[in-house]
Amino acid sequence: MSRAVAATLEAIREALDEITERDEQLRRVVAILSKSRPNYTWTGIYLLDAGMLVLHNQIGLPTPHERIPIGQGICGLAARERRSIVVPDVTRDPRYLACSLATRSEIVVPILRGTEVLGEIDVDSDRLDAFDDEDLRLLEETAGLIAKVL
Repeated sequence: MSRAVAATLEAIREALDEITERDEQLRRVVAILSKSRPNYTWTGIYLLDAGMLVLHNQIGLPTPHERIPIGQGICGLAARERRSIVVPDVTRDPRYLACSLATRSEIVVPILRGTEVLGEIDVDSDRLDAFDDEDLRLLEETAGLIAKVL
């Protein structure tokens, strides 16, 4: 793990430990993640509510997709399949729900407690093939930390 990823995870752990109010914890995590990597153009957390992924908060341009049914788009697919999904080029994936014409790649990581989906982390980039194994590890470990506070 790179020093940058380790430092970001430590900042997230500290924020989750220092803040007691759940909504503020999640806002802080999104803020830390959005600043952690230069290729993160849009960063958000969706929480599962009655079978729908509901946008809790985000940093980046507003999205028309504040509620996403399980199974719809990349976000809904990641929740349904309970697995992370990396899309190197969203223009080549018909499942992608366009939020911004500038978006070129996306990574979605479910927040799981065992096999139960609690929500997910969604990150978009204006660069093609912007996400690597470091991003996947950072976001999956962050999802695990979030699951403990939900």
